[in-house]
Amino acid sequence: MTNPLIRKAVFPIAGLGTRFLPATKASPKEMLPVVDKPLIQYAVEEAYAAGIRQMIFVTGRTKRSVEDHFDTAYELENELEAAGKQELLTLARSIAPDDMSCVYVRQPRAFGLGHAVLCAKELVGAEPFAVLLADDLMVGEPPVMAQMVQQFSEWRASVLAVQDVPREHTRRYGIVSGQPVTENLLDVSGIVEKPAPEVAPTTLAVAGRYILTHGIFTELENLPRGVGGEIQLTDGIAQLLRREKVFAYRYQGTRYDCGSKLGFLQATVDLGEHHKEIGKEFATWLQERT
Repeated sequence: MTNPLIRKAVFPIAGLGTRFLPATKASPKEMLPVVDKPLIQYAVEEAYAAGIRQMIFVTGRTKRSVEDHFDTAYELENELEAAGKQELLTLARSIAPDDMSCVYVRQPRAFGLGHAVLCAKELVGAEPFAVLLADDLMVGEPPVMAQMVQQFSEWRASVLAVQDVPREHTRRYGIVSGQPVTENLLDVSGIVEKPAPEVAPTTLAVAGRYILTHGIFTELENLPRGVGGEIQLTDGIAQLLRREKVFAYRYQGTRYDCGSKLGFLQATVDLGEHHKEIGKEFATWLQERT
């Protein structure tokens, strides 16, 4: 069933993935597989499970394989059908269900996450939308974006996924402050990009999931460049706070920072242990090694 409130999701995927060189020299980071699915597919499946049906990819010149992944592979499907491999054929077709559309827009310069989101303005239009960062592989029940859609349906305002982090890690994240509304929801009064631990207002960090109103585009269009000479999405949200409510939601689930090698390996091991085909055998192998 589609969700009438949040119909579109933006996936900023134009980055070069330099932390994974040489693997990403010719292949996008988003196509690195965790067990048997690329990172970007986990994010798209999460959005789809939340009722979102239009996927907007903000790409760069090296991302053609992402487009191919979500396109129809006629040769592959014909070969699988001719060979009677119906299970594999169904799997190949499930990557892009018939009721899901994928559209692509280029980010011409690497001017930051805020600029990447701004590149999707014409495709999003005047409606709220989701943003999912494929680097953050999120596992939750229900899926994290579905949890956030539920929060949006109740509050009808921008919602940021957040988690508590060690104070020494605040310089890696956007950090929010505000007043508790419920046990898991905060009415945001401030947000700052990558503060030093000694000046961070809290240790509540923004994870890679957002639901934003279209008002964010006006703020991003008028932003000066911030940290790193980039247009920061965090700065745009800080400006949006002057005009609209923004909530921070402590999601229920696990986040793997697959932008780092350690997080990527952690995701591979954890998801491998729970994989329906090889999970038990893999878990046994891990136990035998310890």
